[in-house]
Amino acid sequence: MDFNPPPVPQQFKVVKKQDSPLNGIWLFMILASTVVAAARGTMPELTEAVFESAANAVTLAIGLIGALALWLGIIRVVEAAGLMAVVARLIRPVMLRLFPDVPPEHPAMSAMIMNMAANALGLGNAATPIGLKAMTELNKLNTAPGTATNAMCLFLAINTSSVTILPISAMTVRAAAGAAQPGAIILPSIIATICSTTVAIAAAKLLSRPDPALAPVETLAIDQPVEESPLENPAPELDPPGLWGKVIFGGLTVLFLGAIAYRLTVQGTPALAATDLMAGISNWLLPMVICSLLLLGYWRGVKVYEAVTEGAKEGFEIAVRIIPFLVAIFVAIGMVRASGLLEGLTQVLSPITEFVGMPAEALPMAFIRPLSGGGAFGVMSEIVNNDPDGFLSYLVSTMQGSTETTFYVMAVYFGSIGIMRTRHTLPAALAADLTGIIASLVICRLTF
Repeated sequence: MDFNPPPVPQQFKVVKKQDSPLNGIWLFMILASTVVAAARGTMPELTEAVFESAANAVTLAIGLIGALALWLGIIRVVEAAGLMAVVARLIRPVMLRLFPDVPPEHPAMSAMIMNMAANALGLGNAATPIGLKAMTELNKLNTAPGTATNAMCLFLAINTSSVTILPISAMTVRAAAGAAQPGAIILPSIIATICSTTVAIAAAKLLSRPDPALAPVETLAIDQPVEESPLENPAPELDPPGLWGKVIFGGLTVLFLGAIAYRLTVQGTPALAATDLMAGISNWLLPMVICSLLLLGYWRGVKVYEAVTEGAKEGFEIAVRIIPFLVAIFVAIGMVRASGLLEGLTQVLSPITEFVGMPAEALPMAFIRPLSGGGAFGVMSEIVNNDPDGFLSYLVSTMQGSTETTFYVMAVYFGSIGIMRTRHTLPAALAADLTGIIASLVICRLTF
């Protein structure tokens, strides 16, 4: 007699935990680097890179504490002033289509918008803390701690595609090297980053599948009110400035505008040198953003000092949480660079890339860009300094402005909230990286 057991209720079913693709990739980077170093006789350099990279990861995390504390404090002022809610409402239709699982009035929505805006303006120091804030808020909607939601995967894919309107760092290097047209890479970079972002969104959407570990989307309907702890996000006490406050800070604003006019007309020249222009954009933009946001909070009645110090507390906690993830990814990247693995891959693939029109000298940039922002910046700087007006310089500068350090972003963002199962984030991000490189090559060939 056959016995058919009753079906197991859904809430008691055991979901098999899938490994993150980073597990295999990270282990491959370690082992392949060791094999290559053994064959090339670079084991001493490999050993040194292990300890140096681990130390650099901790140093970077400690250095991030200040930036995280500052920007999360400023974001607290912006939240209290109501700006994030206003910005979220302005582009609500687009964001609702991209992130249907995130309630439109949830803090995660406005934080993601602010992060994308900071990336578009090239404010890398500001974009990372705001992005970490967005991940923290997204994790509050996560019904399966440790597993990335569809919204997280899409948000990370968009971040790694580097939506940049002003590639300030690349333009500054070109200007300092004496390039005739440092800003010539703006249009190619915008086109390439549009292509990579489009592919990132499409890949994240196509690869997303219903996950048994996550609650159905219906449980996070956009009309569902967001419950927030009154102790965690207390309603700010707004106290608009009095007469003297308006006079003093209004006067300082007028004086600042007068200083800008003075620099442009009296002390400046009608046609600024390209180096001065790029340096001016880079040096002025960040302080202007900081002052504008703080002034906005002050005019709205936010107690800016208290809000900044309150928001800064979160920065210390995040910086400590990301140290293990930074150490792991930095050690793997350091071993890849020290072993000579990149040079070997360049030699193997150079015949193929030259056939499609990519110079072999650009391959190290294409390989290292998803791995290390500092390494890619160094490669770009060296090439630009050697030939600032050449095609190779034009190409690598466009790559720098249109792609992002995928593995670093994933390690920091997911590490800050303890996400180990990244699901389809990496395939979508790598598809965006590849698209950005190909698009950079095509547009540079057409416009150089």
